[in-house]
Amino acid sequence: MTQTPWDPRRLTAVAADLPEGVTPPGTRGRILQAALKLFAEYGFHGASIRDIARVVGINSATLYAHYPGKEHLLAELIRLGHEELRHRLGEAYAGAGDDPAAQLAALVRAQVLVHTDHPLLALVANHELHALSPERAAPALALREEARQLLGAVLERGAASGAFDVGDVALTGIAIGSLGMRVANWFGPDQPYTREQVADAFVGFALRLVGSPLPRG
Repeated sequence: MTQTPWDPRRLTAVAADLPEGVTPPGTRGRILQAALKLFAEYGFHGASIRDIARVVGINSATLYAHYPGKEHLLAELIRLGHEELRHRLGEAYAGAGDDPAAQLAALVRAQVLVHTDHPLLALVANHELHALSPERAAPALALREEARQLLGAVLERGAASGAFDVGDVALTGIAIGSLGMRVANWFGPDQPYTREQVADAFVGFALRLVGSPLPRG
Protein backbone atom coordinates (compact mmCIF):
# COMPACT_ATOMS: atom_id res chain seq x y z
CA MET A 1 0.00 0.00 0.00
CA THR A 2 1.35 3.42 -0.96
CA GLN A 3 0.72 6.59 0.98
CA THR A 4 0.24 9.74 -1.06
CA PRO A 5 2.07 12.73 0.46
CA TRP A 6 -0.36 15.16 2.04
CA ASP A 7 0.04 18.91 1.87
CA PRO A 8 -2.60 20.62 3.99
CA ARG A 9 -3.54 24.17 3.06
CA ARG A 10 -6.11 26.78 3.86
CA LEU A 11 -9.32 26.34 1.93
CA THR A 12 -9.33 29.98 0.89
CA ALA A 13 -6.27 29.42 -1.28
CA VAL A 14 -8.88 28.28 -3.83
CA ALA A 15 -10.40 30.89 -6.14
CA ALA A 16 -13.96 32.05 -5.43
CA ASP A 17 -15.39 30.66 -8.66
CA LEU A 18 -19.08 30.26 -9.43
CA PRO A 19 -20.58 27.83 -11.97
CA GLU A 20 -20.40 28.92 -15.57
CA GLY A 21 -23.07 31.35 -16.65
CA VAL A 22 -24.48 32.30 -13.24
CA THR A 23 -22.26 35.21 -12.18
CA PRO A 24 -24.11 38.53 -12.63
CA PRO A 25 -22.28 41.12 -14.72
CA GLY A 26 -20.33 44.05 -13.31
CA THR A 27 -20.38 45.13 -9.69
CA ARG A 28 -23.18 42.78 -8.73
CA GLY A 29 -21.09 39.79 -9.74
CA ARG A 30 -17.98 41.08 -7.95
CA ILE A 31 -20.04 41.52 -4.79
CA LEU A 32 -21.28 37.95 -4.99
CA GLN A 33 -17.77 36.56 -5.48
CA ALA A 34 -16.37 38.63 -2.63
CA ALA A 35 -19.16 37.43 -0.35
CA LEU A 36 -18.43 33.84 -1.35
CA LYS A 37 -14.76 34.13 -0.43
CA LEU A 38 -15.41 35.88 2.89
CA PHE A 39 -18.28 33.60 3.93
CA ALA A 40 -16.10 30.56 3.16
CA GLU A 41 -13.22 31.89 5.23
CA TYR A 42 -14.98 33.57 8.14
CA GLY A 43 -18.52 32.22 8.05
CA PHE A 44 -21.69 34.22 7.52
CA HIS A 45 -21.58 35.82 10.96
CA GLY A 46 -17.86 36.56 10.76
CA ALA A 47 -18.02 38.59 7.55
CA SER A 48 -19.72 41.98 7.51
CA ILE A 49 -21.25 44.04 4.71
CA ARG A 50 -18.40 46.49 5.24
CA ASP A 51 -15.85 43.68 4.75
CA ILE A 52 -17.49 42.61 1.52
CA ALA A 53 -17.70 46.18 0.22
CA ARG A 54 -14.04 46.74 1.04
CA VAL A 55 -12.96 43.69 -0.96
CA VAL A 56 -15.00 44.88 -3.94
CA GLY A 57 -13.68 48.44 -3.60
CA ILE A 58 -17.03 50.13 -3.03
CA ASN A 59 -18.81 51.61 -0.02
CA SER A 60 -21.59 49.90 1.88
CA ALA A 61 -24.28 52.15 0.41
CA THR A 62 -23.31 51.08 -3.11
CA LEU A 63 -23.47 47.43 -2.08
CA TYR A 64 -26.97 47.89 -0.68
CA ALA A 65 -28.04 49.27 -4.05
CA HIS A 66 -27.31 45.81 -5.51
CA TYR A 67 -28.33 43.51 -2.64
CA PRO A 68 -30.79 44.42 0.15
CA GLY A 69 -28.70 42.75 2.86
CA LYS A 70 -26.12 40.17 3.80
CA GLU A 71 -28.70 37.40 4.13
CA HIS A 72 -29.79 38.01 0.53
CA LEU A 73 -26.20 37.44 -0.59
CA LEU A 74 -25.95 34.21 1.38
CA ALA A 75 -29.32 32.98 0.12
CA GLU A 76 -28.27 33.59 -3.48
CA LEU A 77 -25.00 31.70 -3.04
CA ILE A 78 -26.68 28.79 -1.30
CA ARG A 79 -29.36 28.62 -4.00
CA LEU A 80 -26.71 28.59 -6.74
CA GLY A 81 -24.79 25.84 -4.99
CA HIS A 82 -27.82 23.61 -4.59
CA GLU A 83 -29.02 24.27 -8.13
CA GLU A 84 -25.65 23.25 -9.55
CA LEU A 85 -25.65 20.06 -7.51
CA ARG A 86 -29.20 19.14 -8.49
CA HIS A 87 -28.49 19.87 -12.15
CA ARG A 88 -25.42 17.66 -12.21
CA LEU A 89 -27.12 14.84 -10.35
CA GLY A 90 -30.01 14.91 -12.80
CA GLU A 91 -27.68 14.77 -15.79
CA ALA A 92 -25.66 11.95 -14.25
CA TYR A 93 -28.73 9.89 -13.44
CA ALA A 94 -30.21 10.38 -16.89
CA GLY A 95 -27.07 9.03 -18.53
CA ALA A 96 -26.46 6.08 -16.21
CA GLY A 97 -28.83 3.52 -17.68
CA ASP A 98 -30.95 1.08 -15.67
CA ASP A 99 -28.39 -0.66 -13.48
CA PRO A 100 -28.65 0.54 -9.84
CA ALA A 101 -24.89 0.22 -9.29
CA ALA A 102 -24.18 2.36 -12.36
CA GLN A 103 -26.79 4.88 -11.22
CA LEU A 104 -25.29 5.08 -7.75
CA ALA A 105 -21.79 5.44 -9.18
CA ALA A 106 -22.95 8.25 -11.46
CA LEU A 107 -24.65 10.13 -8.63
CA VAL A 108 -21.66 9.86 -6.30
CA ARG A 109 -19.27 10.90 -9.06
CA ALA A 110 -21.41 13.94 -9.87
CA GLN A 111 -21.62 14.95 -6.22
CA VAL A 112 -17.88 14.67 -5.70
CA LEU A 113 -17.06 16.61 -8.86
CA VAL A 114 -19.34 19.50 -7.83
CA HIS A 115 -17.33 19.71 -4.62
CA THR A 116 -13.97 19.56 -6.42
CA ASP A 117 -14.99 22.07 -9.08
CA HIS A 118 -16.59 24.65 -6.78
CA PRO A 119 -15.26 23.98 -3.27
CA LEU A 120 -15.93 27.42 -1.79
CA LEU A 121 -19.50 27.47 -3.07
CA ALA A 122 -20.07 23.93 -1.81
CA LEU A 123 -18.63 24.81 1.59
CA VAL A 124 -20.89 27.83 1.99
CA ALA A 125 -23.95 25.98 0.65
CA ASN A 126 -23.40 23.04 3.01
CA HIS A 127 -22.29 24.81 6.18
CA GLU A 128 -24.03 28.19 6.20
CA LEU A 129 -27.57 27.12 5.32
CA HIS A 130 -28.47 27.24 9.01
CA ALA A 131 -27.86 31.00 9.02
CA LEU A 132 -30.80 31.65 6.68
CA SER A 133 -34.34 32.28 7.82
CA PRO A 134 -36.77 29.44 7.01
CA GLU A 135 -38.25 31.47 4.16
CA ARG A 136 -34.90 32.13 2.51
CA ALA A 137 -33.66 28.58 3.12
CA ALA A 138 -36.74 26.99 1.55
CA PRO A 139 -35.58 26.96 -2.12
CA ALA A 140 -32.29 25.28 -1.23
CA LEU A 141 -33.99 22.81 1.09
CA ALA A 142 -36.41 21.83 -1.69
CA LEU A 143 -33.49 21.17 -4.04
CA ARG A 144 -31.70 19.19 -1.33
CA GLU A 145 -34.81 17.07 -0.81
CA GLU A 146 -35.00 16.33 -4.55
CA ALA A 147 -31.41 15.13 -4.43
CA ARG A 148 -32.11 12.99 -1.37
CA GLN A 149 -35.13 11.39 -3.02
CA LEU A 150 -33.16 10.65 -6.18
CA LEU A 151 -30.46 8.82 -4.23
CA GLY A 152 -33.05 7.09 -2.05
CA ALA A 153 -34.93 5.77 -5.07
CA VAL A 154 -31.72 4.26 -6.48
CA LEU A 155 -30.95 2.59 -3.16
CA GLU A 156 -34.50 1.25 -2.87
CA ARG A 157 -34.36 -0.26 -6.35
CA GLY A 158 -30.95 -1.77 -5.72
CA ALA A 159 -32.08 -3.28 -2.42
CA ALA A 160 -35.32 -4.62 -3.92
CA SER A 161 -33.51 -6.27 -6.84
CA GLY A 162 -30.80 -7.79 -4.66
CA ALA A 163 -28.09 -5.71 -6.29
CA PHE A 164 -27.41 -3.97 -2.98
CA ASP A 165 -27.02 -5.43 0.49
CA VAL A 166 -28.54 -2.59 2.49
CA GLY A 167 -29.86 -3.00 6.02
CA ASP A 168 -31.33 0.50 6.36
CA VAL A 169 -31.89 2.47 3.16
CA ALA A 170 -32.40 5.80 4.92
CA LEU A 171 -29.18 5.61 6.94
CA THR A 172 -27.24 4.32 3.96
CA GLY A 173 -28.49 7.30 1.96
CA ILE A 174 -27.35 9.67 4.67
CA ALA A 175 -23.91 8.05 4.77
CA ILE A 176 -23.45 8.12 1.01
CA GLY A 177 -24.84 11.62 0.69
CA SER A 178 -22.32 12.80 3.27
CA LEU A 179 -19.32 11.24 1.54
CA GLY A 180 -18.51 13.98 -0.92
CA MET A 181 -19.38 16.96 1.23
CA ARG A 182 -16.04 17.11 3.05
CA VAL A 183 -14.13 17.09 -0.23
CA ALA A 184 -14.83 20.82 -0.47
CA ASN A 185 -12.88 21.39 2.74
CA TRP A 186 -9.55 20.23 1.33
CA PHE A 187 -9.55 19.73 -2.43
CA GLY A 188 -7.60 22.12 -4.63
CA PRO A 189 -5.05 22.26 -7.45
CA ASP A 190 -2.21 22.02 -4.96
CA GLN A 191 -3.31 18.57 -3.74
CA PRO A 192 -1.73 15.31 -4.96
CA TYR A 193 -5.00 13.97 -6.39
CA THR A 194 -6.88 14.86 -9.57
CA ARG A 195 -10.61 15.46 -9.44
CA GLU A 196 -11.11 12.19 -11.33
CA GLN A 197 -9.01 10.22 -8.84
CA VAL A 198 -11.04 11.57 -5.96
CA ALA A 199 -14.33 10.79 -7.72
CA ASP A 200 -13.20 7.25 -8.58
CA ALA A 201 -12.18 6.59 -4.98
CA PHE A 202 -15.42 7.88 -3.54
CA VAL A 203 -17.49 5.84 -5.99
CA GLY A 204 -15.64 2.79 -4.67
CA PHE A 205 -16.39 3.80 -1.08
CA ALA A 206 -20.11 4.18 -1.84
CA LEU A 207 -20.38 0.86 -3.66
CA ARG A 208 -18.66 -0.91 -0.78
CA LEU A 209 -21.26 0.55 1.56
CA VAL A 210 -24.02 -1.18 -0.41
CA GLY A 211 -22.04 -4.39 -0.98
CA SER A 212 -21.77 -3.90 -4.73
CA PRO A 213 -18.76 -4.32 -7.06
CA LEU A 214 -17.65 -1.50 -9.30
CA PRO A 215 -19.84 -1.36 -12.42
CA ARG A 216 -18.18 -2.52 -15.62
CA GLY A 217 -17.30 0.04 -18.24
